[in-house]
Amino acid sequence: MADLFDSSTKDTPAGPRPLADRLRPAKLSEVIGQQQVLGPDAPLGTMLASGSLSSLIFWGPPGVGKTTIARLLADQTDLHFVQISAIFTGVPELRKVFEAAKIRRQNGKGTLFFVDEIHRFNKAQQDGFLPYMEDGTILLVGATTENPSFELNAAVLSRSQVFILTRLDLKDLELLAQRAEKELGRALPLDGHARDALLTMADGDGRALLNLIEQVAAWKTDKKLTTDDLSKRLMKRAVKYDKSGDEHYNLISALHKSVRGSDPDAALYWFARMLGGGEDPRFLARRITRMAVEDIGLADPQAQAVCLQAWETYERLGSPEGELALAQAVTYLALAPKSNAVYVAYKAAVNAAKQTGSEPPPSHILNAPTALMKEQGFGAGYAYDHDAEDGFSGQNYFPDTMKRGVYYIPVDRGFERDLKKRVDYFAGLRAKRAKS
Repeated sequence: MADLFDSSTKDTPAGPRPLADRLRPAKLSEVIGQQQVLGPDAPLGTMLASGSLSSLIFWGPPGVGKTTIARLLADQTDLHFVQISAIFTGVPELRKVFEAAKIRRQNGKGTLFFVDEIHRFNKAQQDGFLPYMEDGTILLVGATTENPSFELNAAVLSRSQVFILTRLDLKDLELLAQRAEKELGRALPLDGHARDALLTMADGDGRALLNLIEQVAAWKTDKKLTTDDLSKRLMKRAVKYDKSGDEHYNLISALHKSVRGSDPDAALYWFARMLGGGEDPRFLARRITRMAVEDIGLADPQAQAVCLQAWETYERLGSPEGELALAQAVTYLALAPKSNAVYVAYKAAVNAAKQTGSEPPPSHILNAPTALMKEQGFGAGYAYDHDAEDGFSGQNYFPDTMKRGVYYIPVDRGFERDLKKRVDYFAGLRAKRAKS
């Protein structure tokens, strides 16, 4: 598999070579970005300096140099480099790789086994790596765009170090663009704003940027092109978004936390990002309603109604008109007073219910529809609250053997400020009745 930063020049075909191929670094110091991993004091830099390289998992988006770094690591540590893709490789191919690595080891040569898209292997296939990792037959370097915590075996993870590779920032992309211009022998025919737009269009993907640069460099033009010219000539790249992968969970987390943090601008941004990535608006409607229940709660009881109305409006209008109703709900939630008091109370009540097992209600609040039940004392001593002073009897409604629990503690915000007064009022009456 070809890679943006692959340093290998063996078996290079004759004829024109893509720009990405021509700009492959020959050593690790030439790799752009990822200094948090490759720097002298960074984990991988320290590992190389000490001469003790262990099995690695590179986790990051496409086009940030995962394959490149793996290949250059093999060069720097004098290991034989073997690369496969989990998408196209089955058990027979793996066996051949391991057998060849065994022979190579017997001859005094180690093997760096690079597995691209390693998360595509199932758990049983991943288990097959373990004996060869443990006896030193291979040094495994896996690359994945998915969260290793969820996609890789615990046994593989325990024998590897996970390094997070990040998308290239604008400074990194600019440096890559300058290298490309040097290789091409001419500057790109873009004004400053158009150049910035081109870098932004790459969306942190170095390989994508070089492909875009190659297109732009081939244009015949006597003047510097503007942003408008660029947008007419280049199709905008699709937003990186996997509705079932990490991006899905990362962005909904960002949306939820922005709402919880009372930041409507950030909330709308992440909402728009998810819609732009092709997220189902109904999923967003469900999660927004969940936010109203979990984070606004009784501080603003109207919040749930706003979300349900927005959801219904979307169902009636469809996309894209109905999405505005969901955006209004997001904005309302972000600006609403916040309380998770009921959420906390519910979890506490659930925990108490599990701990107390099958404790029956106190007999005075049990119904007695039969004479036998009345004889057994069911309902005896029940105080009808409407007949009591202030409409409040203050009786105990917990099991007789259970200490009274306090789960709901309203916050002093929004509508819960009024509810707090009611809770305190009834608590005072309950204490007064208990003394009398």
